[in-house]
Amino acid sequence: MQIQFSGGAGGDVTGSLHIVEAGGRRFLLDCGMIQGDANAERRNLLPFDFDPESMDAVLISHAHIDHIGRLPLLVKRGYRGPIYAQRATADLMPIMLLDAAGIQEGDAERLNRRLRSGQQPMEPLYTRRDVEQCLSLIQACEDQTDIDLGEGVVMHLHEAGHILGACSIELRHGGKTLLFSGDLGPRNTPILRDPAPPPSADLVLLESTYGDRLHRDKAMTISEMGEILDTAARTGGKVIIPAFAVGRTQELLYWMAQYYEEWNLRMFRIFIDSPMAIKVIDVYERNKDLFDEHAREVWQKKPNPFSMPNLTLSESVEDSQAINEVRGPAIIIAGSGMANAGRVLHHLRHHLPNPTTQVCIVGYQGYGTLGRRLVDGAKTVRIHGRDVPVKATVHTLGGLSAHADQKGLTDWYGEIKNRPPVVLVHGEDKAREAMAAKLAELYGADVDLAMPGETRTV
Repeated sequence: MQIQFSGGAGGDVTGSLHIVEAGGRRFLLDCGMIQGDANAERRNLLPFDFDPESMDAVLISHAHIDHIGRLPLLVKRGYRGPIYAQRATADLMPIMLLDAAGIQEGDAERLNRRLRSGQQPMEPLYTRRDVEQCLSLIQACEDQTDIDLGEGVVMHLHEAGHILGACSIELRHGGKTLLFSGDLGPRNTPILRDPAPPPSADLVLLESTYGDRLHRDKAMTISEMGEILDTAARTGGKVIIPAFAVGRTQELLYWMAQYYEEWNLRMFRIFIDSPMAIKVIDVYERNKDLFDEHAREVWQKKPNPFSMPNLTLSESVEDSQAINEVRGPAIIIAGSGMANAGRVLHHLRHHLPNPTTQVCIVGYQGYGTLGRRLVDGAKTVRIHGRDVPVKATVHTLGGLSAHADQKGLTDWYGEIKNRPPVVLVHGEDKAREAMAAKLAELYGADVDLAMPGETRTV
């Protein structure tokens, strides 16, 4: 097998995309959107460094947009093969991709309204019609089952514990095994099963998003969330949480149900202001067999996380706008998770100037995003063309990350009995370098940092 690194290499955390050749066939591991500032996102327009028509199959690790977001573009440029994904991932992909297409179409429409004479109109990266063609190629499959990809190539999916349906991908051919971690979650993540023990392999592609840090203790994070909510209850302020529609929103609802009485949540109105997150909740309900045992107990003994008595699911634009008229303490969970698009921008623009506002950052914030600027302490941010003063208190709750930290990543690798060589992907250089040093220290691992265009042979 030969692996060529394309996206999610060279210090990029987003844009997951790797090319594998085996048995005379060519596969893509993921085909994700590059996210970040405007310069980063412009790279999505560039041609792929391969011929889309030459690919035989695409293998998807999970449904986050930085792992699937360029699939419609791949199809638009000629790909017609199958797209394999775990069944819950396959359920989530239409929601994620149609939303992404809507954003692309909306951005193009807004920019084209401002065209000057002689300027060429902007075309969206892809449209909802392109997404529909892409969705027709998806083949849902189960984890923990061998899947024949032809010419002696076999795929096996292993639970990754990152979001619902997330898997590590094992590829076998000719007595050799390649293992792609995908994004790994921490152990004891609410709702989700823990990452499965990884098999022996000849080469491991390992994510390193948090390769240089340890997450805050979860109990401390839960305590801090309780303190934030107590402050908001006393001041009547709003708690704004930019959250990814898949995974983070559902986990937050889980914790709110778990600590409903302790956090005095009866005092709050709770809003999920994300049509996409609302659709994702339905997918979670349909795939409860993938929940861990404790989550099933919470669903039976606590308020149902998805139907708490003071929870409002805001689907329409009018519902969203009405939230800003709400008086008293409220919790507003809205996309996007890095605050670089979506309805959360309207809430931040409205509430950042208010010192009683609490902003909770609960996940990784890519370089150049609004969320990253808030974490870095910006005093003023620009939203929808306006300068907005930041007088709100910004909290970073690292213990809620859906990514394994350095210890989680090294522990996962440590379960691989034969200690194979590792190539680190999906991490900023600082994180990858720290991760490489720790793997060498703990296990004597042979570790490389993936660079775009480089190849490895197994």
